[in-house]
Amino acid sequence: MKQIPSITDAELEVMRVLWANPNCPSSEIVKQMAELMEWSPNTTRTLLNRLVQKEAAGAKQEEGSKRAYLFYPIISEQEYLRSETKSFMKKLYGGALKPMLANFLQDKKLNAQEIEDLKAMFDENQGDGEQEK
Repeated sequence: MKQIPSITDAELEVMRVLWANPNCPSSEIVKQMAELMEWSPNTTRTLLNRLVQKEAAGAKQEEGSKRAYLFYPIISEQEYLRSETKSFMKKLYGGALKPMLANFLQDKKLNAQEIEDLKAMFDENQGDGEQEK
């Protein structure tokens, strides 16, 4: 598995736009971030540049244009979520699933459908107990 770069909360907002709109013109990203987050164009451009430097996103010149760039995600949303989940579990629970689930379930009572859904997920993922590294 390739190394997933550390992404700030602000950068994550930009990545969400890229995941939803791969090969998105910078002008459209600036417009969306102004609407969603009330950010200035400079803020959005700075975040885009950081994501490109971190190799979380890429940029290519738009065909037929000398100044317009299209931005696209290099890492997928699934890769990012998997990496962040592993980091979270390791940091707070030493990588152990059972204490994490116990902690989450202390404050939330599950309904019958949620319990059945979880049972089905556990059954699908049943293995010999070895963890993926």
